Amino acid sequence: MNTSIQIQEAIRTLSGAFAPLNCIIMAKRKNGFSFTLVNEHGIARHSERLYPQQYQKPEPLQAVIERVQSSLTA
Repeated sequence: MNTSIQIQEAIRTLSGAFAPLNCIIMAKRKNGFSFTLVNEHGIARHSERLYPQQYQKPEPLQAVIERVQSSLTA
């Protein structure tokens, strides 16, 4: 599977996992991308850069999601 498709799938997964927050993708380059979670008022709640080892397989991506969800509720 090529990197672009993997990034698109990771973005869809992140968007679904953090709804109703908006998942805004920033700086998609060098096989990685940054995402920012924004609430309904446009306030950024979390921002992070993901690298291929974090999104190419479901387990590391799920670990990122769980860690971020935990930090958002803390």
